[in-house]
Amino acid sequence: MFKRRTGDEKARTPPGQRVTRGWPILHAEPVPRFDPATWRFRVTGQVERELELTWETFRALPSVTIESDIHCVTGWTKLDKTWEGAAFREIAERAGAKPNVTHVVTSAPSGYTANLPIEAVMDDDALFAWAHDGQPLDPQHGGPLRLVVPKRYFWKSTKWVIGVEFLDHDERGFWEVRGYHNDAHPFAEERYSW
Repeated sequence: MFKRRTGDEKARTPPGQRVTRGWPILHAEPVPRFDPATWRFRVTGQVERELELTWETFRALPSVTIESDIHCVTGWTKLDKTWEGAAFREIAERAGAKPNVTHVVTSAPSGYTANLPIEAVMDDDALFAWAHDGQPLDPQHGGPLRLVVPKRYFWKSTKWVIGVEFLDHDERGFWEVRGYHNDAHPFAEERYSW
């Protein structure tokens, strides 16, 4: 299990953020209907093997558990979140991500996308989460499956994720083309690109 360093709440809270006890619900699309019989996760792009995984196949992947803090661009931080799911690197290894990969784009059923550099998702704490605090991930928070990349603002952690494309270049996602910062480091306050 990957475990975050514990420490002072103030030191773990990025500038301009406030710690919340609740978990606000924010998204730019309706919550999609989940049918485990028809759900598919696709891995495409600069890989040796494109993959299409069913819900059953995805859930059979080796499970990891991490503890992390999350930071929303709107100014809230939630500390000590526990996630269970498949490590991002597990998907990258199974698909055979090519050495020329520099970025990935994850997608949701509505067409929502988020881009990230490959090093951000190959970190030990990046995973496709199906559980939160020991329970299945609630649909309002991205269930059945959500990408979790704790070192970036939370809009980069695509809710209802159904695919990842490995790229040899950067391709901005939904919020990035609308003026949000491309890198989204919370401690550098990379909220907007202007």
